[in-house]
Amino acid sequence: MARYTGPTSKIARRFKEPIFGPDKALERRNYPPGVHGPNKRRNKQSEYAVQLLEKQKAKYTYGILEKQFSNLFKKASSKTGITGEILLQLCESRLDNTVYRLGLSNTRRGARQLVGHRHITVNGELVNIPSFQLKPGDVVGVREKSKSLQAITASLAANSSAQHEWIDWNGNDMRGTFITIPHMEQIPENINVQLIVELYSK
Repeated sequence: MARYTGPTSKIARRFKEPIFGPDKALERRNYPPGVHGPNKRRNKQSEYAVQLLEKQKAKYTYGILEKQFSNLFKKASSKTGITGEILLQLCESRLDNTVYRLGLSNTRRGARQLVGHRHITVNGELVNIPSFQLKPGDVVGVREKSKSLQAITASLAANSSAQHEWIDWNGNDMRGTFITIPHMEQIPENINVQLIVELYSK
């Protein structure tokens, strides 16, 4: 199962956002990494650099590698509608992202691990593919044997107030329904998809 295994704090500092989850290093040093620290003169970035950086941010945010992301863009481009919006919707419809949105894990990386370790079911069937694309009406649940897992119970307790309009969570059964594909304005991520579309259109 391919996944990003490099540094996280350095990447978060580059974007000045906790894209991998809460990060004390980012709180202490909220400036880009580099030997000259915050006093380094930052040259104005080219248009291409800005577009590339936005694509990198989206990839790291959703935990998707380059080839996977490129394939998602091709899939979004082939559909009728606004390509950038469809791209983000495809990212949001991934199983690992939905597990994260349901509050079963504090990070997408942790959600990906829950899926990969066979703790998650879709419509009652075990699914261990993080990139599995959910459809409206699909029910995502925790496997019976995993309902008492410390990582899951602790995350649910910490995220008890988190709610999203496109998913419905039943705490008693530990199951959530993927009601509908979210609209652009419902997705809370700070990603400028137009820059990504422009980059791939070159």
